[in-house]
Amino acid sequence: MVSPKSSFVVYGLALLPALVTSSPIASGYFERKLFSRDNITATTVTAELGPRLSSGSLVFGSDNPQWSNATSRWNRFVRPDVQVVVEPAAECDIAKIIKYCNDNSFEFLVRNRGHGITSSLSAFSGIQINVEGLQDITVQPDEETAVLQAGTSGGQVIRELWDQGYVTTTGATQCVGIMGPSLGGGHGRYNGLYGLVTDNILHYNVVLANGTEIGVNETSHSDLLWALKGAGHNFAAVTSIVKKIYPKDIDTWHFHNYTWTQDKLETVFETLNTFHKSYNGTTPPKMGVNYGSIIMDRSVSTAEAVLKWGFYYAGPAIEAEELLRPFNAIGAVAEDMIDLSYPEVSDLTSGDCVSGDLAISSVLTLEYNATAERALYNHYIAKVAEYPELGATAYLWHEGYATAGYQAIPSESTAYPHREENHIMFFATAVPEGSELLDAANVWAKESTDIWNDGQPGRRPKLYVNYAMGHDYETLESIYGYEPWRLERLRSLKVAYDPEDHFRFFVPIVSNSTS
Repeated sequence: MVSPKSSFVVYGLALLPALVTSSPIASGYFERKLFSRDNITATTVTAELGPRLSSGSLVFGSDNPQWSNATSRWNRFVRPDVQVVVEPAAECDIAKIIKYCNDNSFEFLVRNRGHGITSSLSAFSGIQINVEGLQDITVQPDEETAVLQAGTSGGQVIRELWDQGYVTTTGATQCVGIMGPSLGGGHGRYNGLYGLVTDNILHYNVVLANGTEIGVNETSHSDLLWALKGAGHNFAAVTSIVKKIYPKDIDTWHFHNYTWTQDKLETVFETLNTFHKSYNGTTPPKMGVNYGSIIMDRSVSTAEAVLKWGFYYAGPAIEAEELLRPFNAIGAVAEDMIDLSYPEVSDLTSGDCVSGDLAISSVLTLEYNATAERALYNHYIAKVAEYPELGATAYLWHEGYATAGYQAIPSESTAYPHREENHIMFFATAVPEGSELLDAANVWAKESTDIWNDGQPGRRPKLYVNYAMGHDYETLESIYGYEPWRLERLRSLKVAYDPEDHFRFFVPIVSNSTS
């Protein structure tokens, strides 16, 4: 149930337009404070801000036992300078915290699970607003929508809705929050049937950079609605959303995992290309995703990498295996398969929740280039031999989502720019703590990206914003779209809703802060 302390949650879509009656920019917002308090302490913030917050809210510093969990990051190379953590007990507290920060010239950063990987987060120094405590999920009376608070995670949403007879779009990994990925689009296993996470959000309750609470939907601040769906990290703090949900019509998902030796590489990628074009030019919508990797598996070979590929199908084995016949014919050295409930399926990628010091790069592609993949394989083997400490964890990851659901949405209707792309490619390796291998790891990451992009001659590099690392070779156009009007529109909206550029710590759309 939604907490009664929260005065800002919407309980019915009919009420949404009534939330906004005035301009979002309050008078005095453009006036910078004439002082700055450089020394932020938990004692001071507790004394000054604490009495304004709802009962159960927390303010603490690095000496608190909860500090480590509240400030942890999936990629530990991303290191915001958090001086004080504030954990609100109610949605309405977020506006109070932001107003307090503005009054004292403190920067603020909203965090849920800490999975953002962009290096721009490391530029932050100030008060972190940790929203993990805001986890209420309420199915609306219409049984077509649910209200999700800002701290909900993918696994929580999947399980709670499933138990009530529903599903919705989330990211693919259970530990990742809902809000962060959705602001950049949000890919997941229901892409093919229902679209991106953001495509299913009807209403956002947000706090602007000046502390103003507004509701955002098609009839209220529709311009900001467009921006939140793909570039939302730059515009507001989301406190809750109203999201489409769907009846739980599918009882089990089928999972089939293959391990192939490297001599099957060309056949695997050629078969994947055919497969992804097999249903009216798109991936079969119920084959939600397939994840594959080129990785060392010492149980198979100590000298050669293998291809590991797992397919996730929204339905029983008999349906899935008919579609997977071409892959069954390739000849794997190992296979396993199982039918599971959807919440159990999300547990299969729980290994992605383990944190580390990671060197990362990624690209988006239309299809797999088998020649480029062979070059990547050869490059990978050479690098593993050159840097065995990196090779122990390095992998070349491929995400092949069903696309019909999100490609049915007009590209210009949201800020998410890359609906025509079919695959996300991802390189990662853990850099041993205390080693001097970070530069070598980043070179390996860049070289992998170059090989993937070289396999798309005539196409400009494209990148999923939630996987952007902030490398100097990642351009804003590759992330937010090459059409000039996209960045122009985003920057115009930035001036309107966040003129002092407080929301600038996640792949910022303006190059220089004016604050």
